[in-house]
Amino acid sequence: MEPHIGIMQGRLVPPVEGRFQCFPRDNWAEEFPRAAAAGLSSIEWIYDAFGQDVNPLTSAEGVAEVKRLSATHGVVVRSLCADYFMDKPFLRAGADDLVNRIDDLRTILKWSMELGIQRIVLPFVDVSKIETPAEENVVIEVVRGALPLAEETGIELHLETSLPPLRFAALLERIPHPLIKVNYDSGNSSSLGYRPQDEFEAYGQRIGSVHVKDRRNGGGTVPLGTGDADFLELFTNLKRIGYRGDYILQVARGESGGEVCWARQNRAWVLAQLSDPQN
Repeated sequence: MEPHIGIMQGRLVPPVEGRFQCFPRDNWAEEFPRAAAAGLSSIEWIYDAFGQDVNPLTSAEGVAEVKRLSATHGVVVRSLCADYFMDKPFLRAGADDLVNRIDDLRTILKWSMELGIQRIVLPFVDVSKIETPAEENVVIEVVRGALPLAEETGIELHLETSLPPLRFAALLERIPHPLIKVNYDSGNSSSLGYRPQDEFEAYGQRIGSVHVKDRRNGGGTVPLGTGDADFLELFTNLKRIGYRGDYILQVARGESGGEVCWARQNRAWVLAQLSDPQN
């Protein structure tokens, strides 16, 4: 069976207002035929503050249109990246704000159920990164607050963090629920100097989704294969754990206007890595 390779929303159209990643307010529908043209099977939806007032996820009519486009072009939407919580982090928020943001997560879960989304990625990186044990407790509070509705909807919550492997594993041990999984981001790990082998030994069996990108150690995103991500070690370990989930392209942007060709090239690069007998 061919691996499921998808792409982060917004990467198949030119950047909006210079933003590297956001919900493409005006031309989100164009990405469905473009994803199909690039040979991609899915789009990971973005819900963020920038596009929340026009995101079709929030209305019955919008959800119906997304489903129509998905069926027409054979491109599914089965995951959502909740960048809203990068704009409005759970961490370092006041008590009232935290309560409201947990409610926001519950609302996103309800919307996601209507669209048939199977997992929501919760980013605890960059401005939303976990820094202290007290903040780890807040993450547990957030997850426990959303878990009853996650159980009701059957939607997984995938945590994306910048924690060192053993510390992330210890956090996961506190929420040993089958719906709570790890989003593994190859670029973030390489930028932090983490080795895939150490990460997989710590929490490999909890990995439920993969964001594919490359970054230099301590630096930004670069084209696949030109940074410090150890893809040989990564794909070897994914094979070892029997990973069958999606690979979502979140790669460095190419030339504006050439998004489909760039996505097709990156898809081919990932397929080549996955078929390499060394992996």
